[in-house]
Amino acid sequence: MKNSIGPFITWTPRILSLAFVGFLMLFSLDVFEGGYGFWGTIVGLLIHNIPAFVLLALVVIAWKHELVGAVAFFAAGLLYIILVIGGDVPWYLALSWSMTLSGPAFLIGALYLVSWRKRKSLVPQSKQS
Repeated sequence: MKNSIGPFITWTPRILSLAFVGFLMLFSLDVFEGGYGFWGTIVGLLIHNIPAFVLLALVVIAWKHELVGAVAFFAAGLLYIILVIGGDVPWYLALSWSMTLSGPAFLIGALYLVSWRKRKSLVPQSKQS
């Protein structure tokens, strides 16, 4: 009988990462309030969604390689914290404020890590490379 990890551990990080990317894409909808015209709005949407597109590409890779997802979401959370702390807001306020986006990213990264470790523990030692 084939060993498989539980569906919860397998699918939760994947579903949450897609939901997180969709949530990030919602922030680009403010471009419609600018009155930029058709092409200006299209360019604005593309520019605002660059981080979401990068994360979406990493989610596609992480679908098979959970370690990539773990590293990507931990790095995305840290990068967001660094960018927010670098602003004009005091560091302690920026840190607490940035946790609204970096917190879910860290959670998704941790879930990918658990999924990767669980899958790695189920693979026989002779098949690991």
